[in-house]
Amino acid sequence: MLKDFKQFLVRGNAVDLAIAVVIGVAFAAVITALVQDLLTPLIAAIVGKPDFSNLTFTIHRSVFKYGAFLNASLSFVLVAAAIFFFVIRPLNAFTQRMRREPTPDPTTRKCPDCLSEIPIGARRCAYCTSEVRAPA
Repeated sequence: MLKDFKQFLVRGNAVDLAIAVVIGVAFAAVITALVQDLLTPLIAAIVGKPDFSNLTFTIHRSVFKYGAFLNASLSFVLVAAAIFFFVIRPLNAFTQRMRREPTPDPTTRKCPDCLSEIPIGARRCAYCTSEVRAPA
């Protein structure tokens, strides 16, 4: 039984999952710090109140603490915005740049009959032997 447990731990999926969790926790700490230390004070400078948790209203002696909900909602929106603008957009731009099609080789061209690659100065295709006009 101990041997099976050791084999389970060493297997790639468990190790990959453990690494993903550790990186996720570290990333969450960075995003939380970004929101709490940069974005929330920026909003507080504009609006004038960084903490809404004390906001309440009362109906028939029941106290509704809508400020905590407002704080959580604002935090969620700020975290989502931080992830979108600082992770998703740059990552999408990077992957799009990496997917660009390679530029065609200027020393070759396609044969109009068989569509094989032939040297740009060729007058006859080496594959289908058809005559090819010189490029203009």
